[in-house]
This record gives sequence, C-alpha cells and structure tokens, in this order.
Amino acid sequence: MEGKTLFAGFGGQGILFAGKVLSYIGLIDDNNVSWLPSYGPEMRGGTANCSVCISKKPIGSPIVLEPENLIAMNIPSFKKFEESVCVGGNIILDSSLIKESKTRLDISYYDIPATYLAKKNNLEKLGNIIILGKFLKVIGYRDKESVAKGIEKSVSKKRKDLIEKNIEAFEIGYNN
Repeated sequence: MEGKTLFAGFGGQGILFAGKVLSYIGLIDDNNVSWLPSYGPEMRGGTANCSVCISKKPIGSPIVLEPENLIAMNIPSFKKFEESVCVGGNIILDSSLIKESKTRLDISYYDIPATYLAKKNNLEKLGNIIILGKFLKVIGYRDKESVAKGIEKSVSKKRKDLIEKNIEAFEIGYNN
C-alpha cells in the first residue's frame, strides 16, 4: 500500500487517530511513512486534518497538497479539499454528514454513512475507523492482521479496552 492520503474533518471526530492507524499499518508493512497532523486552536469542533504518506521510497515532504485519497468527515473539509485531489484519485465521504453534490468527473467518490453506522452499532465516536475500513477496501488493501496491529499500536495503554471495538468498527466499514 503506497500513496498520499488526507484525512479531514472536525476536531473530536478522530481524524488524527485514523491517520495514525493508517501510518502504523504502513510501518507494519515495512514502508516509509510520514504522519503530519494539523488542527485549529479550538480542538473539538474546530478543523482537523492529517496528511499520511506511505512509500517504499524515502518521503521528501510530509505535506500532502495533491492527495491521491481524501477521507472527508464533514462538509467544510469536503468543500475545501475536493479540488485538490489528483486526477484518478478517490474521495471517501461520511454520507451521514455530507450531502453535497459531487462536482468532478475525473475522480471516484465513495459514500459510507460512517457516523450513522457507528451510532447504530453502539460504537459512538468510531465513525473514523468505519470510514478508514471503507477506504482500505476501496484501495484493495486486504491484510486485516496488519490493520489489527495498527489499531493496537495506536490505542493508548489506558484505552486498551477499545481495541476490539475499533476492530469491529473497521470490519463494519470494510464490509460496507
């Protein structure tokens, strides 16, 4: 798995955490990885985005200006970054929160009601991992063992009880 991915949404949606999980998956698969978080001063409710680069070659810059993949979890992020996605790229949208029309014909769009599915399955605040699961399915990534290890590495020691719920959320996204 190689590529430049941008995760974007509001603070509190787990944008940075989802990027961290993807980064660990890249490391586990023996790639070079960069993870660059960015968030507004408001934190929860403010803007948050995260650039993840995964490559077999050395990474020259952690900044992703033209992502191959955009994972958008709110309308402002979708509007802000849609035009920056490179030709042939992918946008994965949380369709429970984004109802905007898709304007480009040179990229692929994938909808998943991540926030809704998280609530429906008693996995509050795990819409980020549901949408990550959808993204990994879209790009054809199949190593679920690396995903589980990436989640384990990303979850803090005091929150180890959430590992199984994160894996469950991933499976929901992957299978939708």
